[in-house]
Amino acid sequence: MGYSPSFVEKMREIVADIRDAEKDFDIRVVAGFDEACSACPHKGETLCTGSLKSNNKVMGLDSRTIGHLGLKPGGVYKKSSLVKLTVETVEPDDLDHICEGCSWLEYRVCKEGIAGLKENYQKN
Repeated sequence: MGYSPSFVEKMREIVADIRDAEKDFDIRVVAGFDEACSACPHKGETLCTGSLKSNNKVMGLDSRTIGHLGLKPGGVYKKSSLVKLTVETVEPDDLDHICEGCSWLEYRVCKEGIAGLKENYQKN
């Protein structure tokens, strides 16, 4: 999909931390550049330099996610609270709207992830 090795590694670290049930930490909600963007080769000073379309896509994904979860940009939330909120408010098919335009949507990986999260969360 054209991701740089440094971006892939950064995403791997972020996902590992989020999946680690033993770790709970603060997450600041950002509509725009965030920790994942720090390793992207298209990171500009204030927007994605890949293209205006790329920047708009990322901003749309952020906005729809924040809106669906009822979060406040700039708000700080515990990871455990965000996971619980995701389990309670996001259904796999919600990603068709929340993640509209994301190239990963067609692979269903995230839909399967949401379904698995909900299943595992209910067991615990």
